[in-house]
Amino acid sequence: MTSFGTSVIPMSMPGGKNTSGVSHHVLSVLVENKAGVLARVAQLFSRRGYNIYSLAVAPTDDENFSRLTVVVDLESATLEQITKQLHKLINVIKITEINPLEAVQQELLLAIVSTDAQSRSQILELADIFGAKVLDVGLERLTLALADSPEKLDDFTELIKGFGIVEIQRTGRVALAKLSRSGSRSGITKGKAS
Repeated sequence: MTSFGTSVIPMSMPGGKNTSGVSHHVLSVLVENKAGVLARVAQLFSRRGYNIYSLAVAPTDDENFSRLTVVVDLESATLEQITKQLHKLINVIKITEINPLEAVQQELLLAIVSTDAQSRSQILELADIFGAKVLDVGLERLTLALADSPEKLDDFTELIKGFGIVEIQRTGRVALAKLSRSGSRSGITKGKAS
């Protein structure tokens, strides 16, 4: 969701398509944890005219590496073009496309919602149903936080919109491939994951 004043525009729908029908791909990019790497990746996308829909970055369990999760608009370029360009960057170690149907995806939403004595209990009940947390309470406003799938955040936003969203912010999407449900426990290996 993107917020412009008090109106909220839905940006994504289940299945990796936004409301305008544009197809998105989720890329997990392992990079060296060095100054300027994120800027170089962003410059590459900018120079080539590739549209980044969402970008999240954080260090991995190994302090030498960071993982970027990039949601890319494929109307601006083919996936092959994007990965070839990323591989040219010296600090890029590994690029993995993550199928949204075979991944666990999460985003964080923070929202300030207008409330009065009558609507406060309804908003709190809605927050409880979705598993949202109340972070701050004022006389006429509540600050809510929800970490969940992009689709669930879309649904939650649509429902709280009726109470009056004062301000809303969503992080970039993070994603990991779902774990295999087949095989025996003997196939489990110990050690650091990249």
